Amino acid sequence: MGFHTFVAVGDSCAEGLDDPYPDHSQYRGWADYVAGRLARDETGFRYANLAVRGRRLDQITAEQLPTAERHEPDLIALFGGGNDVMSRGWDARTVARRVDTAIRRCTQIAPTVVTFTLSDIAHRMPLGGRMRPRVTALNDAIREASVSYGAKLVDLWPDQAAHDSRYFGPDRLHLSQAGHLRVAGHVLDRLGVAHDGSWLQPLPGAPAPGSAIADLRWLWQEVLPVGITRLRNRIIGRSPGDGFLPKRPELLPVAFSEAQV
Repeated sequence: MGFHTFVAVGDSCAEGLDDPYPDHSQYRGWADYVAGRLARDETGFRYANLAVRGRRLDQITAEQLPTAERHEPDLIALFGGGNDVMSRGWDARTVARRVDTAIRRCTQIAPTVVTFTLSDIAHRMPLGGRMRPRVTALNDAIREASVSYGAKLVDLWPDQAAHDSRYFGPDRLHLSQAGHLRVAGHVLDRLGVAHDGSWLQPLPGAPAPGSAIADLRWLWQEVLPVGITRLRNRIIGRSPGDGFLPKRPELLPVAFSEAQV
């Protein structure tokens, strides 16, 4: 069965960071690649992307799912939870309830729902191991809710790509183009849709080895500016993502250029 309408909801990973279009007009990402592939099989196929960077699961449910429901899609993909993991005041039970609510609502909106676990960040950033219990708790909640409500789970936790820095952007958190293509391949596999097999092939060669200098550069160039911005936003009462809008709020046909790598 083909899909006629597809809506992506979530945070920066669903929006497409760190995979800009060649003209840098906006980010592309795995959802655009999936939409481009699905559009090849269905005349009149339409796609919307409601994701906004910085959004937690409760914000995704409140801000994005009402619009998704209005679109009446055949397919919804929900990628979220990373901002919940990094939020102050983390509480596993609260986040589990957010996961359950978001996935349940998605399955009430569309007959086919795709969900995702997060990959293991401990291998690619210093002190990442401190966040592993939170990611594990989030992933457990996503797996449980996906089974309960019949969503199709893309389990990224065991994917060995998490150990290859080339699948991630400079901040070691958001996916690079290679990472987004790989996630798109996983999604299409889960949907039973044929795709370019190279998207799931290991990258040639070996990644550059890590070093203390690279870690210090990452902390100075990527982590410190984000920390300062988050502190400033907390002081003035802003949430991450405030002021940003979805890149594709309406269901629109997929242009040929959007389907190309």
